[in-house]
Amino acid sequence: MTAEGAIVVTADRIAELLQAGADPHTPLRGAEWTVGEAAAHLALAGRLMADIGAGEERPYGDGTPGGLAAANRAALAVFPQRDPAVLGAEIADTARRFVAVAADRDPGEAVLTPMGPMNMATMGSYLLTHLLGHGYDIAVALRGPHMVDREVVAFTLPFMRLAMPRVVNAGATDHHACYLLRVGRDRFAVTFSDGVPTVTDAPPRRPDCTIAIDPVAFLLLALGRWTAPTAMARAKVVAWGRKPWLGLRFPLLFTAP
Repeated sequence: MTAEGAIVVTADRIAELLQAGADPHTPLRGAEWTVGEAAAHLALAGRLMADIGAGEERPYGDGTPGGLAAANRAALAVFPQRDPAVLGAEIADTARRFVAVAADRDPGEAVLTPMGPMNMATMGSYLLTHLLGHGYDIAVALRGPHMVDREVVAFTLPFMRLAMPRVVNAGATDHHACYLLRVGRDRFAVTFSDGVPTVTDAPPRRPDCTIAIDPVAFLLLALGRWTAPTAMARAKVVAWGRKPWLGLRFPLLFTAP
């Protein structure tokens, strides 16, 4: 599977859930939105990402989790469509439109997205991550099969690595530590210096904590859908090293985008 294929397949699986008689008023677990509102958000985000991919300038929020949440609320307030079947079709259509317009641009070309500047390839990873997070919420609410699996999660890592320094929260203030993350077969390091993280392919020094985590658990933990104790209870993550207790702290250093 390619990254482009993962985007289309994920959008199609969300559309299938929404087109199977879904009740738009079904509340999402642990969130203020309903299924209809989450689907509307995905449809609007799909339009936004496809427009940006086509070269349009579309300012949206200020790049912070709080700014994005405010922009989301404002966008939903002026978009009344909540029919799951209609929205599912649009989610699938806009995913294909993004893939089509992105194919005509250099993957390394810089674009300005709601999460700040990144290249086109990473923007595709961003769109996939966004679809998977909200698609998971919809699937759980509707008691249907979710679309987060090891194969597609691998394509989210370029965005997740880029986003980490942009979503650090106050819990990281003055933090100093080097982490080595083993996400399935992928490896990368996150090194904090005075609360500021730097993400690299390899650790610059001996890691204080190595975290080995199942890819699905990594994404759901990073997006705030799981907690570290949940992942550990399901035997999806282990931590070791000079300071293994830092494994529990690591996800608390970030605010899910």
